[in-house]
Amino acid sequence: QVQLVESGGGLVQTGDSLRLSCAASGRTLSNYAIGWIRQAPGQGREFVAVVSRRSGYSSYYADSAKGRFTISRDNTQNTVYLEMSGLKPDDTATYYCTADETLNNIVIMTPAYWGKGTQVTVSS
Repeated sequence: QVQLVESGGGLVQTGDSLRLSCAASGRTLSNYAIGWIRQAPGQGREFVAVVSRRSGYSSYYADSAKGRFTISRDNTQNTVYLEMSGLKPDDTATYYCTADETLNNIVIMTPAYWGKGTQVTVSS
């Protein structure tokens, strides 16, 4: 089992930056791809970003996140980060940290493990 706890959400204004953190416990983080999936009010889930578990740590982003969001991981701290800049009202959502041994499972939004989410609200 992997336990994931998100933090760092909040209320910000358009154009602001925010850093989300995901603290993992239960298993060795380096064995898992870690990613972020978000869900806006009344809408379906959307893949945001994922970082691979292999050395070199490849990362992949949704088109909506490219150029504005950066995902990174610190295996020594068992923590993954999502740096978000240039935030827009469309980024308003609950952001879920997810983990899976297979990276693609996060991209297609069927990861094995989910955190409880952290709310990000961007005001116009």
